[in-house]
Amino acid sequence: MTDERDRLPPVPREAMTPEQQRAADELVKGRRGALFGPFVPLLRSPELLDRAQRLGEYLRYDSALPTRLRELAILVTAQHFRQAFEWHVHAPAGIEAGLAAGTIAEIAAGRRPQPVKADEAVIYDFCTELHTRHEVRDETYAAALALLGERGVVDLCGVCGYYGLLALVMNAARTPLPEGAAAPW
Repeated sequence: MTDERDRLPPVPREAMTPEQQRAADELVKGRRGALFGPFVPLLRSPELLDRAQRLGEYLRYDSALPTRLRELAILVTAQHFRQAFEWHVHAPAGIEAGLAAGTIAEIAAGRRPQPVKADEAVIYDFCTELHTRHEVRDETYAAALALLGERGVVDLCGVCGYYGLLALVMNAARTPLPEGAAAPW
């Protein structure tokens, strides 16, 4: 049986280095308002935490992607990496942004949602191909380019990569779900 204990649990403030305290304070002062989830294990590398959270802040709040499509890309990435904490945060955000509950359930099950809105199909296909094939077919790229433009395509790649980074960190650290939350798979 696999040991499921959190490998990198929260660091008490009094045990933080000055660099960790600075990084934690900067994170808390920003849009996130708290040190949680992927930022707990990332605190072990304060410079990485600082740089990653700034990238994430751009991708989550200011990128060229419409909120609904961004949340879809995050969910596809969370499912690909089987990252339950990101799923726990972004499935409700996806509903709030206008994704259908059925679409989210199909992604959680590892299936292409049917029926799916045309713009959501483009995002799903692009992210799935990027994660599984490590490239994107010409037709898929052309559809994403027509939908999002060059900046949007690059931001979409950034979302896949950034949330992949967070997933890998939390998977290695075994970051737990909040008390009482259940994994979707």
